[in-house]
Amino acid sequence: MADPKGFLTHRERENRPSRPVPVRIQDWKEVHGEQDTKVLQRQAGRCMDCGIPFCHTGCPLGNLIPEWNDHTRRANFADAIERLHATNNFPEFTGRLCPAPCETACVLGINQPPVTIKQIEVSIIDRAFSNGRVTPQEPEWLSGRTVAVVGSGPAGLAAAQQLGRAGHTVVVHERSDAVGGLLRYGIPEFKMEKSVLDRRLVQLRGEGIRFVTGMTVGGDGPDDLSLADLRERFDAVVLATGSTVPRMLDVPGADLDGVHAAMDYLVPANREALGSERGIDAEGKDVVIIGGGDTGADCLGTAHRHGARSVTQLEILPTPPADRPASQPWPTYPMLYKVSEAHEEGGERAYGVSTVEVLGQDGRVSGLRLADARFVDGRVELVPGTEREIPAQLVLLAMGFVGPDETAAPADVVPRTTRNTYERDASFATPLEGVFAAGDCGRGQSLIVWAIAEGRAAAAAVDRYLTGTTTLPAPVRPTDRPLTV
Repeated sequence: MADPKGFLTHRERENRPSRPVPVRIQDWKEVHGEQDTKVLQRQAGRCMDCGIPFCHTGCPLGNLIPEWNDHTRRANFADAIERLHATNNFPEFTGRLCPAPCETACVLGINQPPVTIKQIEVSIIDRAFSNGRVTPQEPEWLSGRTVAVVGSGPAGLAAAQQLGRAGHTVVVHERSDAVGGLLRYGIPEFKMEKSVLDRRLVQLRGEGIRFVTGMTVGGDGPDDLSLADLRERFDAVVLATGSTVPRMLDVPGADLDGVHAAMDYLVPANREALGSERGIDAEGKDVVIIGGGDTGADCLGTAHRHGARSVTQLEILPTPPADRPASQPWPTYPMLYKVSEAHEEGGERAYGVSTVEVLGQDGRVSGLRLADARFVDGRVELVPGTEREIPAQLVLLAMGFVGPDETAAPADVVPRTTRNTYERDASFATPLEGVFAAGDCGRGQSLIVWAIAEGRAAAAAVDRYLTGTTTLPAPVRPTDRPLTV
């Protein structure tokens, strides 16, 4: 059992150490370093294994958090990774990239800083890799059934691994030149180095998962296949294409040169971090990022490393409160003012503002005309007399994504919902026989932890479709919405 005095003995929350800002903005390496083992054990000991562990409700994967916390406290890292892997295929991804809704649901968080669940998680898995405890788990027998997975992001990889372990032959199709989807080229290197992804892919390949890269399902290249081709060649297909269509800016001047969707900036920047030439360049420019979420913060950190003259991040919503508001009580996920690692590195943030016009000169962006914004009866209104201009030679649109593109499964082949996601039933099945949808392409833009949970659950549904039964866990349903919304 856990330490009965837990957080009474160790009241202080000690976060994972970060490299100094002046040092880390000079390279693309991860911001965080390793935490001392004694500190890690002390932090894990703050968890007292509550009678009702609400951290479980905050995690879509149903992670066995109190169990691996206690194993960590006791330095029993072999059992810790076993309990961690029991519910999460890729804790090294969630431990770095998830916003940790489990921590906002932590019982200790009612009146003290919550347990450092996320950093304990990533420390367990990193230690397991270092100690050779992450090895291929081959199936006991082969089913003779085949599954095509379209997309190699977290949902596709989770579905592939689960189906492979159930004995099915799985081939993952990725249109990029390397496996990983958003994890490969969408997430900046300073948040997760690609070696973290590559070491996990060694395990998947060792389990018999096959990967085909540079092949676009629905494309017109000589090596491309259509969805109809996949249905003919495989017994089932899992669409895990993500939500990749960006929400664009609809104001005068939005088509000027120098206005880009965030991913058009981040993808070549990630390639640059891996040795390619620089793409869109922020060096010496006034950069404005429209959108206050994680993608915007990724652009912010990348612009710092490019040597931008100034970086300003705009958000149309009002400034969030510093403390949990009464309308968002524990254990729900509160919308609070947060300072990410990228924000620690500099830049300005402006809340409650809306872009009225993109200004230009000789066909290229030169600035933005802004105005204060307020919400009245759910509608955005501009505050009269608040218009002003700010300089900008590079504008990045990080306003979210509005669904999967039309390439792999056009709407006339796989119907869309009113949210522009793939239509699917309670078993993740689309109206097209044998075709399933998992992750953001079916759920809409969401968290990495939800993508992994959906990949696991969709795999269970596919296994049942192929064999009539399944022993694979199904942590979520397509209709599930977190308690932390």
